[in-house]
Amino acid sequence: MEELKIFSGRANPQLALDICQSLNIMLGDCTLSTFPDGEFHCKIEDVRGRDVFLIQPTCPPVNDTLMELLIMIDTCKRASAKQVTAVIPYFGYARQDRKDEGRVPITAKLVANLVTRAGADRVLAMDLHAAQIQGFFDVPVDHLYASNVLTEHFREMQIPSADLVIVSPDEGSIKRAVGHAKRLGGSIAIIDKRRTSALETTQENLIGASVEGKVCLMFDDMISTASSIAGAVRLVKQRGAREVHVAATHGLFAGNAVQRLNDAGIDSVVITDTVPVREPNRINGLRVLTVSNLLGEAIRRIHQHRSISAMFQSKV
Repeated sequence: MEELKIFSGRANPQLALDICQSLNIMLGDCTLSTFPDGEFHCKIEDVRGRDVFLIQPTCPPVNDTLMELLIMIDTCKRASAKQVTAVIPYFGYARQDRKDEGRVPITAKLVANLVTRAGADRVLAMDLHAAQIQGFFDVPVDHLYASNVLTEHFREMQIPSADLVIVSPDEGSIKRAVGHAKRLGGSIAIIDKRRTSALETTQENLIGASVEGKVCLMFDDMISTASSIAGAVRLVKQRGAREVHVAATHGLFAGNAVQRLNDAGIDSVVITDTVPVREPNRINGLRVLTVSNLLGEAIRRIHQHRSISAMFQSKV
């Protein structure tokens, strides 16, 4: 592992430190600064001939964290690193992955092009909003899943299968719900979600298993404004659910998300540390699980040219 170097951007330095601790190595020396006019500057230690991993989720402020990542990649390439892997635990702009109306961009593809053109030889990401984004990159992409980390948390709660309902908050999350049901047991229900605007959604129907008197678990890839999740929780509560627990890989909590979650009456909110949470005490029942060991093992396997897919028995 002596040829391995890990550097962190300013988006989530604690995650980078935890990854290094799991690998029993030191975090590389990287100085990042901002000029008075807002431009970024980067200087790193010697990486000539080294295998370099850059830890930087492109979370809010998305444009700043993305630009910082691009500058770090360029710095490492110009310093003659042997290979540069961009570790992007949360990939911003992922929701703009297609043209759903005329005269709009496919920004996820644009960002993939930027990362590739900056010089990244490989990308390591976690729970992309759409799996096809892997194909937007012209370099190899290793896609990790936090499903096992989340599943283990709920398995420890020892909820009887007869009392458990896995609720898909929309039709796009059905495959994820089925995967968790296979691991945890229980039945499945699906919420019919209708988007009324870019910021608002409505939840109209509940399809599948009855939730009356049950413990409901909802899984999603991210919580952003929490409009969809809060609406889904209110619907299952109205249908008689005894408890509702929400889990997501990425906790962005944008806009009025915190207030929406607290007002919805959720029993617990479980996320991972792909994105740092500001003022976690403001969210009732929040639990943050670490994915540092998962990312650390993936980095070890990439560095040693071993299989990543072997880490997962099932994919969601």
